Amino acid sequence: MKGRAQTTGVAHGMWSLGTIGRLLSRYWTVLALVLAWALWVRTQQLNQIVAPTPAAVFGDVLGNPGAYAADLGWTLVNATVGLALGMLLGLAGALLVWASPLLSGLMTPMALIMRSVPVVAMIPVIARVVGFGTGAVLTITTVVSFFPAFVMAGSGLRAAPAATRDVFTVLAASRLTRLRLLLLPHAVPSLLVALRLTASTAVLSAMLAEYLLGTHGLGQLFAQSVTFMDPARAWGTALVATVVSVLCFIGARAAERHGTARFS
Repeated sequence: MKGRAQTTGVAHGMWSLGTIGRLLSRYWTVLALVLAWALWVRTQQLNQIVAPTPAAVFGDVLGNPGAYAADLGWTLVNATVGLALGMLLGLAGALLVWASPLLSGLMTPMALIMRSVPVVAMIPVIARVVGFGTGAVLTITTVVSFFPAFVMAGSGLRAAPAATRDVFTVLAASRLTRLRLLLLPHAVPSLLVALRLTASTAVLSAMLAEYLLGTHGLGQLFAQSVTFMDPARAWGTALVATVVSVLCFIGARAAERHGTARFS
């Protein structure tokens, strides 16, 4: 029994070391950034008001999760709803462009112009149109999510193999049948690429809009922390937003892989 327990302990220790090794090999850059951050604050002898230490920031996040939870929920709702609306409008715009050359000539230049204007420059205009608060945040997140979905969906609708299109032509399939059975399934992988590209951006865009216009969310929490000179909370808010953005990217990438395998 003693020998079996020792063997089990050794195996468990080796498994733990292997797990730690895999985590370090994959995320060593994150650890290096945190160490560089701590070293920079220490060597420059910066005041905590200027730049808090990693220990202060992580301590505030882990020690006061309730202070972040409600605002994080608002930001996730704003980002999710805005992302969904942007994806749907992007797909709808791509379908209109596919259906009508006239609409293609009208919508494509407008979409390019919208994409060329920085988000920060659009925020005052959007606020004047829809007002301040949640409506403006959702509008900004939707606008940011629209263009990638519009471009990638249009590309996917044109990606069906020529041989398959010829089969539908020979069978005298209607445009609706061709769209439903051929073009839309081929557009799904492209839409998932747009989702991967936009998921993390939607979170950061929602946070930016909340910072400038909102009454709730991580952006508003960041603004309040800066106003009341709470650098640990401000940096903690930025840390939470970064982690959530990375997790959204990872989730969108997993959805892309699954969807691509399903529809390819």
